[in-house]
Amino acid sequence: MRLMRRHGPLLLWMPLQRRVEAIAGAYFAAPDGAGIDFSAPSGEPALTAPDSVSWQVFKNPLALFAGGVAAVLLELAEPRVRTGVWHATSFRDDPARRLRSTGLAAMVTVYGPRSAAERMIAAINRRHAVIQGVTPGGIRFSADQQELLDWVHATACHGFLEAFHAYVRPLDAAQRDRFYAEGRASALLYGAVGAPASQHQCASMMQSMRSMLEPSPIIFAFLGIMQNAPLLPGPLRMVQGMLIRAAVELLPAWVRERLGLDRRWRLRPWERRLLQRAGADADRLLLRNCPPALACRRMGLPDDYLYRQAGQANWP
Repeated sequence: MRLMRRHGPLLLWMPLQRRVEAIAGAYFAAPDGAGIDFSAPSGEPALTAPDSVSWQVFKNPLALFAGGVAAVLLELAEPRVRTGVWHATSFRDDPARRLRSTGLAAMVTVYGPRSAAERMIAAINRRHAVIQGVTPGGIRFSADQQELLDWVHATACHGFLEAFHAYVRPLDAAQRDRFYAEGRASALLYGAVGAPASQHQCASMMQSMRSMLEPSPIIFAFLGIMQNAPLLPGPLRMVQGMLIRAAVELLPAWVRERLGLDRRWRLRPWERRLLQRAGADADRLLLRNCPPALACRRMGLPDDYLYRQAGQANWP
């Protein structure tokens, strides 16, 4: 892979750049064809500001993939969430479509104009309102229970933040707390009024859920799907299994032990170094037709605004 410029945004050799732009643009296109224009209306803010930690974290594709898988693992460890996700959604039948929808929802929440984000979240809330059931252990639940909404929001924050911290670049305590605080705007719209607003609060919530988290064959079924489904473009498929193991490593050690995720699910040292190099390069790879750059354009900022910040030690 040929990369242009050693400092600031990275650009690929032009034919390869166009190919990567096309793949990324297709990934973030709405599966139903409805689409969201991240570049308009001009000047409309998102739920978080361009100089936020969130706008930096969510622009990195490696952190999104590994962090998203880690979040789902934590969700599936909770029996009520697991039952709802596994039996009331399309994940088992069409994992690629489901992951694209989830990725697009994350992009709209972070980079979309606020009005579009509010409409999307309201639609998701309506779908959640009709999902209810009973776990195999006999626990009744509904998908819009506040405790479950809080947990799902916390797992997403934990997954994406820890993936960026581990495989892209370290974040200090203030940046980590700021990331959680920035998530409060979307959390409240989702009804997750008890979602953590700091690193400490997230760690406390993890401990409070300790007695609820449990192993399940569904977790290993999910990992099998993630390893074998064609989720990444052909040239990148060889690292898919590596990214799954990278996601497992983001879970707290006691969670991995409780779920039975032994050393077979750990990265080798050279794999970790490879992913860290790839994550750092991906963090500066400018994709002009993807939500981060389009959102910058909507806000009157240069397309490479976030990617220039990525090369600065004092962001944000």
